[in-house]
Amino acid sequence: MPNYLKLIISLALPQLLGGLGAFFTLSSVNSWFVMLNKPSWNPPSWLFGPVWTLLYVLMGIACYLIWKSDHPQKKALLKLYTVQLILNALWSPAFFGMQSPFLGLMVIIPLWIAIVLCIVQFKKVSPLASGLMVPYLLWVTFATALNTTIWVMN
Repeated sequence: MPNYLKLIISLALPQLLGGLGAFFTLSSVNSWFVMLNKPSWNPPSWLFGPVWTLLYVLMGIACYLIWKSDHPQKKALLKLYTVQLILNALWSPAFFGMQSPFLGLMVIIPLWIAIVLCIVQFKKVSPLASGLMVPYLLWVTFATALNTTIWVMN
C-alpha cells in the first residue's frame, strides 16, 4: 500500500471513531450529563471537540509513522494502537450512552494503560511517534481524574 494511503487511513480512522463518540456525547449532553454534579474544574463543553480533533490528528500521525516503518515489531505495535483506539471509541458509549461514570472508568483505566504502552513501545520504532502520543496521555489522565470525580460526586 502506498504511504499516502496509509497516511489518509491513519488520519481518518481516529476521526471516524471520534465521530461515534460525539454521537453518544451529543445525544446525552443535553439531558443526563447536565444534571450530574461536576467539579469546579470541569472544562466547558465547547473545549472537548477541538481538543479531541487535535489529539486524533496527532494519534493518526503517530500511527502513520509506525505503519510506514520497516520495523519487525510494526504489526504488534499496530495491534496495540488498535486496542487503545477501540478502548477510546468505547468510552463515550460507556460513559454517556450507558449514562454510567463507573462504566466509563472501567474503560478509561485500561485505555490509559494502553496509551502508556503505546508511548513506551512506539519509542523503539519512532521517538516522534511516541512523543505525539504524550498529549493524548495527558488529556486522558485529566479525563480519568474528571471521570473519577464525577463518579464519586454522583
